[in-house]
Amino acid sequence: MRSSSATHVVAHGLVRRFGDLTAVDGIDLDVGEGEIFGFLGPNGAGKSTTVRMLVTLLKPSAGSASVAGFDVASQPNEVRRRIGVALQDAAIDPLMTGNESLRLQAVMQGLGGRPGQQRVGELLERVGLTEAGDRRVGTYSGGMRRRLDLALALIHKPSVLFLDEPTTGLDPTSRQAVWEEVRSLNDEGTTVFLTTQYLEEADQLAGRIAIIDGGTIVREGDPAALKEAVGDPTLRLEVADPSRQEAAQGILARFGGERPARAGRIAIGLRGGTGSLASVIRALDEAGIAVGHVEVDSPSLDDVFADATGRRLEGAGS
Repeated sequence: MRSSSATHVVAHGLVRRFGDLTAVDGIDLDVGEGEIFGFLGPNGAGKSTTVRMLVTLLKPSAGSASVAGFDVASQPNEVRRRIGVALQDAAIDPLMTGNESLRLQAVMQGLGGRPGQQRVGELLERVGLTEAGDRRVGTYSGGMRRRLDLALALIHKPSVLFLDEPTTGLDPTSRQAVWEEVRSLNDEGTTVFLTTQYLEEADQLAGRIAIIDGGTIVREGDPAALKEAVGDPTLRLEVADPSRQEAAQGILARFGGERPARAGRIAIGLRGGTGSLASVIRALDEAGIAVGHVEVDSPSLDDVFADATGRRLEGAGS
């Protein structure tokens, strides 16, 4: 098993099967120390299953993986000592207070007495829950619970932090608060492995991303480079009369290759960029086709996903 102080998460040919279902199908990962690594994909793509193998909650069916230099299968206790984990479905006793939850976690990590209470106070302040520390978790909002999840994962100062869908279901303000804390932790040297289905989240936080679909990694690299590789911007439009959509598609095909789009829209990679937009509109007008909506967007991570898989990422809204 490869081990390096400069590499915190490594996987080679990692596979996980559940009976006849292959949820993760031979993926390779190499996450460097101090990175925020984004693991992007739709629901059911294999993101959470991969994380559960990396944090030793599931045994790989094949392949190998190491975290912080230790093998997840043969050295699980060493891995657990060095990681923090905030899973999407983490169970927190709703009858306990935030303070009690953190104190219990501290004791489980061997941090009791005054040092443990001091650490609890530091973390409540860090995630903005000091005033709510003596309230029962059952009274917390979704955003407050996710921030408590984060504090629980940080109690023992892990070198690698795994965040599984950390902002799912949160309002924009709570999501921004979690993003700011992730950036702050990373600035302090924590390696962050982030799974998400939100394009903006991956784009905002991750220095590198891997896109997983159907249990396999379909693209990997720097977000800016991946978007640049897609090439032409995407033109999306709706025709005012749906019965003319097929005719409009034929005209647009002269200006660029078809790209996936949601129902009711046509999308192409617009050759020549925005400079070609006037020619497109003129051609549609000459054919008597009225346009109800039109937009041109620079390549996005959704375009990267569409280019790799032939469809849009669920919820992307394109």
